[in-house]
Amino acid sequence: MVPKLILSRVTWRSRITLLLWLIAGISGLFANHLLQENLSTSLSVPHSGSAAANAILSKYFGENIEGTFTVAYRYNVVSETTMSRYENEISEAAQVIPNSTIGQHKAIAGYLIENIDSSLPLSKAGAYVELFRNALHRAGLSGALVTGPAAIQHDVEPVLNADLHRGEALGFLIAAALLLILLGLSWQLLIPLFFGFAALGLTFDLLYLISRRFLVVLYVPNIVTLVGLGLAIDYSLLMIYRFRREIQNEAENVEAALIRTMASAGRTVRISGLTVAISLASLILVPVPFIRSIGFAVSLTAVVAVLAAHTLQPILLMFFYDARKPRAFTTKINHFGEFSTRRPRTTSTIAFAILMCLAFSVTSLHLTPSSLTSIPPQLESERAIAMISSAVGPGVVTPNELVIDFGSAHDAQSAINISNVNNLAKYLVSDPEISIVAKGTKVPYLDSTGRFARIFIVGRHSFGDPAAKTLVKSLRNLPLEKFGFNKGVRTYLAGAPAQGSDLLRALSRTIPWIAALVMLLTFIFLTRAFKSLLLPAKAILLDLISLAATLGILVEVFRTGWLASAFGLYHLNSIEVWAVILLSMLLYGISMDYEVFLLAGITEARATTTSGREAVNIGMRRNAMVVVAAALIFVGMVSGLAFSHFAGLQEVGIGLIFGAIVDVTLVRGLLLPALMVIFGRWNWWLPASLARLIGTSPAPRDEVRG
Repeated sequence: MVPKLILSRVTWRSRITLLLWLIAGISGLFANHLLQENLSTSLSVPHSGSAAANAILSKYFGENIEGTFTVAYRYNVVSETTMSRYENEISEAAQVIPNSTIGQHKAIAGYLIENIDSSLPLSKAGAYVELFRNALHRAGLSGALVTGPAAIQHDVEPVLNADLHRGEALGFLIAAALLLILLGLSWQLLIPLFFGFAALGLTFDLLYLISRRFLVVLYVPNIVTLVGLGLAIDYSLLMIYRFRREIQNEAENVEAALIRTMASAGRTVRISGLTVAISLASLILVPVPFIRSIGFAVSLTAVVAVLAAHTLQPILLMFFYDARKPRAFTTKINHFGEFSTRRPRTTSTIAFAILMCLAFSVTSLHLTPSSLTSIPPQLESERAIAMISSAVGPGVVTPNELVIDFGSAHDAQSAINISNVNNLAKYLVSDPEISIVAKGTKVPYLDSTGRFARIFIVGRHSFGDPAAKTLVKSLRNLPLEKFGFNKGVRTYLAGAPAQGSDLLRALSRTIPWIAALVMLLTFIFLTRAFKSLLLPAKAILLDLISLAATLGILVEVFRTGWLASAFGLYHLNSIEVWAVILLSMLLYGISMDYEVFLLAGITEARATTTSGREAVNIGMRRNAMVVVAAALIFVGMVSGLAFSHFAGLQEVGIGLIFGAIVDVTLVRGLLLPALMVIFGRWNWWLPASLARLIGTSPAPRDEVRG
């Protein structure tokens, strides 16, 4: 029962606020459902060479990559009559797709591969996948398989949703069990769960509105749900713990305890949440909508969690009042860092050596824009890809498209230019990396104006392979004059290999600068918060060490496959680049979360003791349990990603699990308190020149105590 006294303190404004958050949570359920219609898997890079090529294909060839359906059919009888019948049956079945036309088709190695082009956007094309498959079966092509962007998204969405629901259920069970252990049987168990529900609901409301104008990636709902719940529950738990401690000090003066809670834990959450938001919001600067979308979505999640912590959490603390102390056995865990403060140099040396060993494999990290093997093998779209790849080679699924711009209409149809194209094709066939070269003098090889010609080039490796990247580079640097082309003739390269190469190039050019900006902003933000030069620098350095160790573990897990059989993980030689970027930014923010939680406790302890070592011990005792609990809950929530059927989500999930464990034990549990003791009073020094530069008060060296 909630005491009447507490109910009377929940004012009408508080009740309206509570109602608004409840509405946001409920409407978020519907927004999440509507959001599915606006999701995309596009890896396009605006203003790149591949984007220019795709624009030409769309405008002059009428090719819409997102609306393309690819049919793969294995045949036994080879004759002109049977091949014509197969093509007619596919064409007849394709009539169920509005405004569809027959695109490129080729019979090779016992397989008929035919593209059906449509003007449908990806969000609408998926609705016709099953209709098309059924039509093919009625036409007598029962063995035909349909793949392509629309088919892949149509097949992937139910699996992603199932993974999400399973991850949510697993995460909630783990979170509920841990909260029960930490808080005991109390009405306050409902606070983190309602906090997470409301914050996540508002996030999805905002994401749905954003998705109507901007690209939102297919993986966003999964990532936002599990990461968002982890953050929300962590922040809520920290404030519950602080409120329980304050209520003891204030002799059950609820208002005073709540004010002190918001002044301390509320400030800590604000610093933590905004640090997470800053690190992830920086991805908005990446010139790739796919990466930008994920970064913005998770950053928005952190901002909403901070908003809920300052508007919803105080009301819930008043409503579900509980003045009990933390359960007795949890205080034993609060001595988490005292071992390292007794022998700080030995502890820091051992911890650092272990972290360097874990980080060693990061030197073998190989990035790929994406991978066709990352799709669950039981899906029809993936079975079609596997069937074609096994017969012809992986490159046939994602061919290069070399577009030749002759500058004027009908120039591509001239005898001299047709001869030049033939010479170029002969040169390409001689390349050992190229297995198939397809050209012609009619549609789909020439556009209707006769200005552009197109050559399909199939490599021998998948588009994420280093050999495929080398092929892209050579195709973009062809010596056209050697084959007789005029100097004004230009070439453009389209296709997944070119797009993937552009993606990696764009990221390699921008990510280092963005990372530097994030670290600079974090340094300024934490310097103002803690009035220290060394603490922010040390926090950033520890984050980088923790991240390197995590990436090293990630490489070993997926390259060696030592967890593949036990947990159903993929065995991969390359890690998807978007997963590494998202993982790095998330871990940077989460690790900084734990750093801020612990530093806040140590900073407060300095006010009550003259011993720097004792202040570290007290601060660790106060907040170490909350950090450990927060890490365990976060691991529980993101474990749903690790058990996903998709390689990219598995990489993010496994990275976050190992990253949180490594950070909360070796880094924050051992290295942080050891280094605090080693540096002593230098931890709290802030020179006047830097203080003036960032607009805060200095902490002169001669006035700082240990």
